[in-house]
Amino acid sequence: MEGVSDQRAVETLAARSGRDLDAEAVAVVAMGGATNIAHFLDLFGPAGRNLRLVGLCDAGQERGFRRGLDRAGLGSALTRAELARLGFFVCDTDLEDELIRALGAAAVEQVIAAQGELSSLRILQQQPAQRGRTRDQQLHRFLGTRSGRKIHYARLLVESLDLTRAPPPLERLLAAI
Repeated sequence: MEGVSDQRAVETLAARSGRDLDAEAVAVVAMGGATNIAHFLDLFGPAGRNLRLVGLCDAGQERGFRRGLDRAGLGSALTRAELARLGFFVCDTDLEDELIRALGAAAVEQVIAAQGELSSLRILQQQPAQRGRTRDQQLHRFLGTRSGRKIHYARLLVESLDLTRAPPPLERLLAAI
């Protein structure tokens, strides 16, 4: 996974779906950013430990994932469908955006309120730079405004999901494991 928030989301969705990843000998690893894909493919891919790998990235990192997979010998000029066939899935725009869309703004605000942070969200929404943005965009910005907030909310948002409405990249990733 690109980062810890992605890792937490995958682990939480797996548990909610009745999967015990430890018992399945599946490790969900945060790479510390998508730019580290080549390093992780070198360690764990065909030239390394030759493990079955799957992954999740943001749309903005898709090209880097493709380059890393190409360099590792897993395919060149891969389409998004070919990435998926290999077990690598792309979030539009990112995981937080996928979760906001899946839950809806009202449900995300309920999660934020339950954490006692609704007043912080309202302050952000009143800032001049936020006034012209959509509610979803404001929520996305809120999740990224403080260190650790994306990680904290990844689990909470996935816990709030109706499992029949889980974001497709997360569902597909779990199916590929």
